[in-house]
Amino acid sequence: MADLAPHPVGLPLRGGVAGFGTDGIRGRVGTQVSPALALQVGFWCGQVLPQGAPVLIGMDSRSSGPMLVAALTAGLTAAGREVWTLGLCPTPAIPGAIRRLGAAGGLMVSASHNPPEDNGIKVFGASGAKLSRGQQQAIEAGLQGVGAGPAIGASGGFLGTGVVHDRPDLLADYQRSLVASVMGRRLEGCKIVLDLCWGSASACGEAVFRALGAELTVLHGKPDGTRINVDCGSTHLEPLRRAVLESGASMGFGFDGDADRMLAVDGRGRVVDGDQILYLWGSSLLDAGQLPANRIVATVMSNLGFERAWQAKGGVLERTAVGDQYVHQAMEQMGAGLGGEQSGHILSARHGMSGDGLLTALQVATLLHRSGQSLADWMDSSFKPYPQALLNVTVPDRQRRQQWQACEPLRLAVEQAEIEMEGRGRVLVRASGTEPLLRVMVEAADQQLVDHWSSQLAAAAEQHLNAA
Repeated sequence: MADLAPHPVGLPLRGGVAGFGTDGIRGRVGTQVSPALALQVGFWCGQVLPQGAPVLIGMDSRSSGPMLVAALTAGLTAAGREVWTLGLCPTPAIPGAIRRLGAAGGLMVSASHNPPEDNGIKVFGASGAKLSRGQQQAIEAGLQGVGAGPAIGASGGFLGTGVVHDRPDLLADYQRSLVASVMGRRLEGCKIVLDLCWGSASACGEAVFRALGAELTVLHGKPDGTRINVDCGSTHLEPLRRAVLESGASMGFGFDGDADRMLAVDGRGRVVDGDQILYLWGSSLLDAGQLPANRIVATVMSNLGFERAWQAKGGVLERTAVGDQYVHQAMEQMGAGLGGEQSGHILSARHGMSGDGLLTALQVATLLHRSGQSLADWMDSSFKPYPQALLNVTVPDRQRRQQWQACEPLRLAVEQAEIEMEGRGRVLVRASGTEPLLRVMVEAADQQLVDHWSSQLAAAAEQHLNAA
């Protein structure tokens, strides 16, 4: 039985000020995420990030992006910082540029896979990784008015006038790094469909694949802040699937709004998720003797069929809480070479440890094309996922939802399911960080076990957590 997973987005702090979640601050523009908040976040990032080097800012295609970038820039310059703005770019372009240039850190204005009316702020430190919890807490303290110095607008809060430089040229550096990542492998004669989601991937995705010789069909290939993630991309794969089948393509790749994750579709229209991508890429590295300790890091959501198949190859699978920052931390601690999430967030130690959907797509495409296999051929020889059911139970009481393990009848029901499925399946119960839902996931080799225990546990949660 797994512990509660961390909150996936920023949640309110005292006074309604947004706090950091596992992927920064995110919410509805104008209510949860506003220019006033962005101004303060920029100022306190300017206080917390190391001095003496510029701070980078990028954004996805959302209509609210320029407004929030302007507010962040104002806050940073009020803190006396030098700011370099990249404009439209994939999220991984920011940590990559931080490392290449020795920048103090960077901010990405994006709400990832959320709808167009949302936006958010991701913050990266001087290493290119997301901020440490200590740095997050220092910024949160500043937002709450309890930081080490005065807030902007308060007496003495204006530290100086920083400078701003537009640096769209840094996107070209990122493009070159993507092409270099495949080490000379090419894609001539390979028919590929790209769904660029009207988002960040539209900045350079098509150009990079064409530079390697791919024959492309491109969907949703222009930046459009009113349509980003709407019925397209990695969260809505049907348009990609249809285009792959109609064009006779070998494979298709769908990205989310800021292009830090990717899901694929094979030539027969089957979805290839992050577990399959980890198995494919990991197998290639293992066969080449390039995967330290044969270890892959995944999360508690990864399929048990993947784990069993990877172990059968002599591999080791380590699991973390949900969130790419937890995968990142575990990879660093264990010296692992590859990790990621079922949702398509893949991290490679060789390529900077940043979730990068375009880089992952290039690796998958070129590895397969060089081997002479189609993605469908490879899927036929891959592992068979265990059947899985994920049921959402509405639990309005936040304390009961977050502390569900204190509910003895539900806890005992989970324990009974785990005992009866021992060796054949598993249970994961976790509270949503953004909705009043308790998520009950059951997976097992036998579909009947999945159906039985998922319905039993969901009914127990409904009955006992919502009791008067």
